[in-house]
Amino acid sequence: MKIYDISQEVFGCVVFPGDPAPERQILSELEKGGSCNLTAIRMCAHNGTHVDAPYHFCADGKTIDEVGLAVWIGPCYVAEHEGVVTAEDMRRILRRAEKAGGNRISAWAEPADAAGVSKRILIKGRAELSAEAARVCVEAGLLLYGNESQTVGPESAPAEVHRILLGSGCVLLEGIRLGGVPEGAYLLNAAPLNLGGADGAPCRAVLMELE
Repeated sequence: MKIYDISQEVFGCVVFPGDPAPERQILSELEKGGSCNLTAIRMCAHNGTHVDAPYHFCADGKTIDEVGLAVWIGPCYVAEHEGVVTAEDMRRILRRAEKAGGNRISAWAEPADAAGVSKRILIKGRAELSAEAARVCVEAGLLLYGNESQTVGPESAPAEVHRILLGSGCVLLEGIRLGGVPEGAYLLNAAPLNLGGADGAPCRAVLMELE
């Protein structure tokens, strides 16, 4: 089984403008006589590769610890796109995902999960999701949407797209790295840290080829 690490290294990661960057503090070092090497970290929940829970933009939305693990782990489809993702672009992506899912996922997933590939969509490239495309995602019952940018929608005004997706219960996976990942169907594991009451959390996102 081939595994793709699609996460950024934390201390060298991209940081959304205005957010604090990750900081590392060395508490103990063996080379300096310490009993062990010990590190403390300080970071924003949305640094680098991370997930957004509905609570990020919805006051009554679920927090990270309230979102079930089954949302973050399951079949997905990676599609390549550059520029703004329009509603028609998203419909084409969803059709490709449905077509790609069937045979490859059936050997791995339970029958009820056979359509799961089209329920988690990751976009490879410098893509910006439009509000119209976000509504298509909601209509399709998307469980998770992910992209390489540190935010979905335009960086200067991300709120609308976030509210459309998160308000429907569709969670977000942002800041992933898909440069070496071909288009197609995969098994995604993007389980976040279990941060009680939090609006987002770092994760070590990986893709596994489906055989």
